[in-house]
Amino acid sequence: MRVLLTGGSGDLGQTLVPMFVRKGHTPVILDIRAPYDSRYGVYIQGSILDREKLKESFSGCDCIVHIAAWHGIHEVRGEKDSYDFFDLNVRGTFEVFEMAASLGINKIVFISTTSIGRPDTLYGRSKILAECTAEDYRKYKNMNVITLRPRAFIPFWNRGVYANYSDWARWFWKGAVHIDDVASAVVLSVDLISRQHLGRQIILTLDGAYEYTDDDLAHWDTDGPGSTFKKYYSKYYDLTLSYGLDPGLKPTKLDISETVRWLGYKPSYSLATLLSDLAAYGDSGPPQFTLTTSGPFGSSGAASGQSR
Repeated sequence: MRVLLTGGSGDLGQTLVPMFVRKGHTPVILDIRAPYDSRYGVYIQGSILDREKLKESFSGCDCIVHIAAWHGIHEVRGEKDSYDFFDLNVRGTFEVFEMAASLGINKIVFISTTSIGRPDTLYGRSKILAECTAEDYRKYKNMNVITLRPRAFIPFWNRGVYANYSDWARWFWKGAVHIDDVASAVVLSVDLISRQHLGRQIILTLDGAYEYTDDDLAHWDTDGPGSTFKKYYSKYYDLTLSYGLDPGLKPTKLDISETVRWLGYKPSYSLATLLSDLAAYGDSGPPQFTLTTSGPFGSSGAASGQSR
């Protein structure tokens, strides 16, 4: 199957490409800049706002994974304004769905965000409108669509956002999802819409794995600060303090029951993984491919292969 990734040169796109190749698919990357690894798939330089380029890119494709967007970090840093967010996130989503519909491509996985819960932000508001567009095409053009709402998942190796591994860990500590788990959910979504027409709106939340149970969270640290952490990770307690991490910080855990039901989603990266890696590799983090500070950003906190 030929799978097109809008914004495919970003962190999520480049995590997905080898996964799709291993499944026997041909990934097609549409982005304004080339991927850092061009060994796999097909790269087409262009923007989702360029209709002729979009038509050229989509022709012959069986499925679309729509990633391209401006993200919250661009708003926080003051890098993009309301016009930018509307043009790429809202109009860009319309262009993607309209072109897919016109070419008879009816399978789309749309990467949205849990930030739809923040309509007071440009990013959140733009994704709300983009989700409405996706639903309109699903409903009135009979398209097979899965919308994924991941938490922020910029990877630790993105030095444009995180200075080192412990800097990333402080963000993940609050409750988060790893980019590998997001990528696995995308692959599962593509598999599902390829074998079954869903016939209804499917919006699925993506969160990470947790050792903490719901009961742990409901009775957090009842035996004193850091007591719940020590229940699972006592051997890492001193390490945690040495890196300025707070063992008493209660994470926020999201409900992914529908994601599990529909996709069989099983996130694998948890706080235990983070601590094990921190102990083994320190601030450099576990071995990974390297991106320059000017490279593509992760898909939920920063631009992931922006296609302008």
